[in-house]
Amino acid sequence: MRASFKIETALLFSALSVLIGCGAPKPEVNNTTTPSATGGPKSTVRAALALDIGGVDDKSFNSAAWQGLQMAEKQLGTEGKFVSAQNASDYKNNLTLFASQNYDIVFAVGYLMEDAVKDVSAQFQNVKFAIVDGNAPERPNCASLQFKEEQATFLAGFLAASVSKTKCIGFVGGQEIALIKKFEAGYRAGAITAKPDIKVLSSYTGDWDDVSKGKSQAQQEFANGADIVFQAAGKAGLGVIEAAKEKGDGFYAIGVDQDQDSIAPGRVLTSVLKRLDNAVLDTIKRVKEGKFVSGKQLYDLKSGGVGLSEMKYTKKDIPAEVLTNLDKLTKMIEDGTVVPPTTLDEASKFSPPKI
Repeated sequence: MRASFKIETALLFSALSVLIGCGAPKPEVNNTTTPSATGGPKSTVRAALALDIGGVDDKSFNSAAWQGLQMAEKQLGTEGKFVSAQNASDYKNNLTLFASQNYDIVFAVGYLMEDAVKDVSAQFQNVKFAIVDGNAPERPNCASLQFKEEQATFLAGFLAASVSKTKCIGFVGGQEIALIKKFEAGYRAGAITAKPDIKVLSSYTGDWDDVSKGKSQAQQEFANGADIVFQAAGKAGLGVIEAAKEKGDGFYAIGVDQDQDSIAPGRVLTSVLKRLDNAVLDTIKRVKEGKFVSGKQLYDLKSGGVGLSEMKYTKKDIPAEVLTNLDKLTKMIEDGTVVPPTTLDEASKFSPPKI
């Protein structure tokens, strides 16, 4: 859901104006009190999202965090707002904007905000900060929300290879960084678990918001023999789904972060869910209850932090045996029998388990 926008001014920057999405009534700026980073329960929590480039309408990473804030509004009575970065220079300003207005919890949605969180959290030690995917500074008011993405992408790779008719599948990433290579590593390991001779094509758009790049790279992988392409490219990944939709029957995309199956019903085989919504909701709930925990908070398959979509439009096309094996692998990952790789080097040495 897209929000309306309002102009607000940061207290520390008299000339700074940004567009802020409004999911609740405009908060009242309190100049006299600051919430405690270790205080007790609160009747109302004021939470803010500083989103990365790509916007709240990317139907992926940023959108998932925004959904979590909306869930908190409905379930916990949270007052919430967001601001989207236009470029990297906005990171520190956006975090400062919310911290200076005494928000109880400020989320930095994206690993690129590590330095900004380090600087701003030192200035506003009575405000809590949580960074998604990045490492938080070792302070009592800072937490890091991280995910075992490779567990879900392993399952996606197994499913893709099992369903593929061409014995060739593809991957389109966003920026070529360790985090996205972790997505690819799990995907490759899952694929060879289904078919040891499967071919996996790979490319990266280099950014998170160029839909045309995502589409052209998926088209190239389809042309080179892939019939299923998994995208982990933020808004750019929507182009991969569009390419699969245009190819039609027999070709699929795999979505990421949110359940993207409905974007092109029948052409998105499944979506790798990265439950930023649950992580944001969980963190806000802890703040509300006075139980905020600093340091790394890890969300995995067993805890519901990652997983696959329900495949509402495609499950009928997947052989029963494949679905059964998918369930078995899920349990094997949850109990530690199978440990998906997190790097491409580990993926190249991975020994497929017996199911």
